[in-house]
Amino acid sequence: MSIEYEPEVGVWYRNTEDDRLFEVVAYDVQDGTVEIQYFESEISEIDIDTWYELELIAEAAPEDWSGPFDDLISDDMGDTEIPRQPEIWSDIVIDRE
Repeated sequence: MSIEYEPEVGVWYRNTEDDRLFEVVAYDVQDGTVEIQYFESEISEIDIDTWYELELIAEAAPEDWSGPFDDLISDDMGDTEIPRQPEIWSDIVIDRE
């Protein structure tokens, strides 16, 4: 038996039926809809009745936050540049004074 969670924006859940991790990104109480974004980037909207039928486990946010952003390049993730060595070592000028 699973725990019935209230949809909470910003909280991550794992659907045990398909083993997919997702975050609740919007919850419209009046319309009775929950918008979720799977870790792989797919966004989906489900009604509140379907929400309560899901077998869910609340989880911590994933450490690898880049999952939904499959079009990122390394420069988009902060300072990841590795200092480059000169291609020709003889071009290095050393002041020996």
